[in-house]
Amino acid sequence: MRAISRRRALVLGGLGAAATVAGGAGLWWTATSRFSPEAGGGFTEPEELRSSSGGRLDVRLEASQVSVPVGGLRASVLGYNGGVPGPTLRVRGGDTLQIELVNNLGVPTNLHVHGLHVSPQGNGDNVFVMVPPGQSFSYEHRLPADHPPGTYWYHPHHHGMVADQVSAGLFGAIIVEEEDAPAVSRERILVVSDLTVDGSGALAEATPMDRMLGREGRLVLVNGHSSPELSARPGERERWRIVNTCVARYLRLRLDGHQWELLGIDLARFPTPQTVDEVLLAPGNRADVLVTATAGVSALRSGYYNRGSMAGMMGRAGRGPDAGGTGDLVLATFSASGAPATTPPTPPAPPPARPAPEDLRDAVVAARRQLTLATGTGMGMGMGMMSFTINARTFDPDRTDTVVAAGTVEEWTLLNPSPMDHPFHLHVWPMQVVEEAGTAPDSVTWRDVVNIPANGQVKVRVSFTGFTGRSVYHCHILDHEDQGMMGVIEVR
Repeated sequence: MRAISRRRALVLGGLGAAATVAGGAGLWWTATSRFSPEAGGGFTEPEELRSSSGGRLDVRLEASQVSVPVGGLRASVLGYNGGVPGPTLRVRGGDTLQIELVNNLGVPTNLHVHGLHVSPQGNGDNVFVMVPPGQSFSYEHRLPADHPPGTYWYHPHHHGMVADQVSAGLFGAIIVEEEDAPAVSRERILVVSDLTVDGSGALAEATPMDRMLGREGRLVLVNGHSSPELSARPGERERWRIVNTCVARYLRLRLDGHQWELLGIDLARFPTPQTVDEVLLAPGNRADVLVTATAGVSALRSGYYNRGSMAGMMGRAGRGPDAGGTGDLVLATFSASGAPATTPPTPPAPPPARPAPEDLRDAVVAARRQLTLATGTGMGMGMGMMSFTINARTFDPDRTDTVVAAGTVEEWTLLNPSPMDHPFHLHVWPMQVVEEAGTAPDSVTWRDVVNIPANGQVKVRVSFTGFTGRSVYHCHILDHEDQGMMGVIEVR
């Protein structure tokens, strides 16, 4: 992770610019143009669906074209159950999560539960499933009793259409609840996304340049709204679960004027909250933070992050809110006013008697591998000749790239010789970061998305326990995944 703040910064999630969208009868497009949304409005959250006391949550998710308000216009996007984001799903370790996915799009789709440690086989977290238009598929996810609590999310994963469908609005949060939740005044879910629409509210088509760099939308939204307003009383402590669902945008987050303590990233919770000035979210990551309100008004901002460029191409990744790529984005405003909270906020309780996170640094390593995430050009100058590969191969669902023995620990060196950052995501099995920029972390660091800097490398260890079957690993800049930067892993 890169040091950014005066104290400490940690890396997390991102989305995209113009999008090709699946409409009712097929694909439709519109030209890109500037669109200035009206900011403000009250903060709202998606509907929440909770598992029963019997340990089961049955959900019906209908993917369809929807019309939602964006900056005073009705925007034509995609959503689950008529909204963007889709409903937040709350479960506990040991629960069964059954999701009936109904495809009312004009193209195929499917569903991935990002970060959950569940089976990839059959009707589990199986990205090889394809749900045709007009049909449905019933997924069933049985969470282990000791599943790590935390913030996760769901989105489509049908190869070649992932970036288009996620950027259009198909995503939602999953919360695995813990027994030792910190004492807070309230908890908020902040699902961050981005998109580009024209003056009529139609989604814009992704250009070839967008797909090569990774699209970044001109509108950055929180729970589907532009710059919503959050309010609290001075002295109140809130818990914010922040999900970066963007296709390619990194979010360099800060909240000036308020105490900001990081509880954890992805599936990990730190032994004690860590005071930070900024948190950098790479595509796919999540942050869990405590905010203690101070009287006054401030903004949740995302600063510029340069994630690199492509040699020989005009343009760079990591744009800011304007065409020049400069300045901060205001994601939301946070105001604290009125009588101070009468009861001082209770400090977060120390972790209870839950088992300490497994530390694989002393584990027996069964195999060591290198995975190289590379970009390049073929014989010609056209952008159509760009390639996005892992170990010099583009994705083939019928080919197994990596075979792992179940129950073993492996060490992977993730190499990125390209001039752009690539966030690396492994499905089903979380990764422990053991070396970054030649330095070992000073604590046990678990992630399900690890950012690999341009011309850099990161070393991780993975315990392939709990489940067997075929799944995937890939770059979580979803345009790069769609163009081939993904491999198939089989644990057996």
